[in-house]
Amino acid sequence: MDSHKSIGLIRRTFSISQQQAWSLITGEEGLNAWLGGGETIMLKLGHQYRTMVGTGEIRVVKPLLQLRLTWQKEGWQRPSTIQIRILSKENNKTTISFHQEHLADQQIREEMKRYWESRLASIEESIQKM
Repeated sequence: MDSHKSIGLIRRTFSISQQQAWSLITGEEGLNAWLGGGETIMLKLGHQYRTMVGTGEIRVVKPLLQLRLTWQKEGWQRPSTIQIRILSKENNKTTISFHQEHLADQQIREEMKRYWESRLASIEESIQKM
């Protein structure tokens, strides 16, 4: 079992500003959408959190640019690492990307790839309602 496998980069470009993208990802509604609801998650280095679907720790917070955190879903042997990047593009477009590594096996990698793709689809729906 190779525990260093990742899902690769799951990303999508949206017609919003970098600030809007950061707000969508890091606002309470956004955090609940991709980490699962529960307690309030503080985006501060070292903050340990628990949601309805797992636990983790905030490792990197670079406002408007990057989040890096551990996440261990219920039933997983060990935590994975998630990195979210927000990349500003020309013409008020922004790319949001998710990368997750240290996943136990191919089945979990496929499950998480579908999960992040669905999260990006939800973000797109939120943007269309704005």
